[in-house]
Amino acid sequence: MRALPDTIRAHTEAVRSGAIRLPEAIEQYLWRISLHNSEIGAFLHVMGDAARADAATLQARLDRGDWPGPLAGVPVAVKDNISVAGHPTTAASRILEGFIPIYTATAVERMRAAGAIVIGKTNLDEFAMGSSNEFSAYRPTRNPYDPERVPGGSSGGSAAAVAASLSLGALGTDTGGSVRQPAAFCGLVALKPEYGAVSRYGLLAFGSSLDAIGPLARTAHDCALLFNAIAGPDPCDATSRAGMATIDLASFAIDLAGVRLGVPSAWLVSGVDPEIRTLFDQASERFRSLGATLRPVELAEPSWSLAAYAILANAEASSNLARYDGVRYGHRATEVERLAELYTRSRGEGFGPEVKRRILLGTFVLSAGYYEAYYAKAMRVRARVRAAYDEALERVDAILAPATPTPAFRLGEKLDDPVSMYLSDLFTVTANLTGRPAVAFPIGCTRAGLPIGAQLFGRPGSEGFLLRLVHRFTAGEPLALPERLASGERP
Repeated sequence: MRALPDTIRAHTEAVRSGAIRLPEAIEQYLWRISLHNSEIGAFLHVMGDAARADAATLQARLDRGDWPGPLAGVPVAVKDNISVAGHPTTAASRILEGFIPIYTATAVERMRAAGAIVIGKTNLDEFAMGSSNEFSAYRPTRNPYDPERVPGGSSGGSAAAVAASLSLGALGTDTGGSVRQPAAFCGLVALKPEYGAVSRYGLLAFGSSLDAIGPLARTAHDCALLFNAIAGPDPCDATSRAGMATIDLASFAIDLAGVRLGVPSAWLVSGVDPEIRTLFDQASERFRSLGATLRPVELAEPSWSLAAYAILANAEASSNLARYDGVRYGHRATEVERLAELYTRSRGEGFGPEVKRRILLGTFVLSAGYYEAYYAKAMRVRARVRAAYDEALERVDAILAPATPTPAFRLGEKLDDPVSMYLSDLFTVTANLTGRPAVAFPIGCTRAGLPIGAQLFGRPGSEGFLLRLVHRFTAGEPLALPERLASGERP
């Protein structure tokens, strides 16, 4: 069998022409997973039998001349905090070990309706709480470009699966940067949609006012294909947004003449790795050479956003994770005599150290005597951050900023320093606090070959515009696969 296409767009074109058949293609992806997942750790659960059955069904439709949809036979990975009925959904936590949901998340249902094949559930930081994918209860995920480094988090498994060509696209979740930071570390394009653009039904909640399900892919066009499939209102999610237009893929090209990009220069003064600064400056000049106008903008100090985010996200986590009590589902402690002991031991045995830390912090900021000093103040900061972004976006069409302050760091490097770990999200949390869309995309590699990403923030409903900007910047081309993973076709 010939080498498989490296993008969703190329895959669907090959399927339409008959150049590839889905059962054989899915077998090759499953073979690649068996070959590389033991090293990378991208997947927690491989859905081999289900993927083979779906491939056979879709191929039969194709043989009858029935086109299954814009994601015809595309192998996709799903982060393991998003429910797929009949398959484990653990959120990479011992407290949900063995849990099998009886319903499927709306976003996954919509991908399948568009013809996609879910090939497996991907690793993550436990309950999506982390920036390195080292807080999984089962194993860390490794960066395909350097296995001694992290892939980012919390959607590190989804990012690694796509970056290693174990799937063509993936769903992740973004509460404070959790699709964009891994995309930056793994050379991908990832979209954090506007809050409410994609239904959260079937997502295991972390921070309910911050969570967003978003796609990761190798190109902006592929990201747009995935977003079109999953976006739209859902009666099962009262926060989902109605009246949203899909992205027009027929006119995806864009002329940057007259496009105004804001650059928050103050973000680049200190704390940014020199190689990131150099590559970001080069990316800015490329946008300028393509016709865009760059203007300085003043935004809220990113440390304000990070502090407010830490308080609000942990407060919401404290509330959302109260349901995991050992009574209804999930891990249940044995040989207990009192109800309080059941709660304490079940949660103490089931949750990992980072989740416990965040629950304790969230419970503290919501407690009597501290609510006004912390939670209420963080809400006021959130309003100021949103106002600063809205004001800036009245004068420019989008905001260009680094995605991360450093390249992918080494495994274990920040595990004993939570503050340093949290600073990985310094530039991403603002999009979640404001609820606005943002997209991360590759802008080059360090001298050591590590991918570096930037991001674009936009106005409400500007997902398509942001992805078209990225498409123009990258000329529609994906970052090259890691050399050691680029070959390995199944005999």
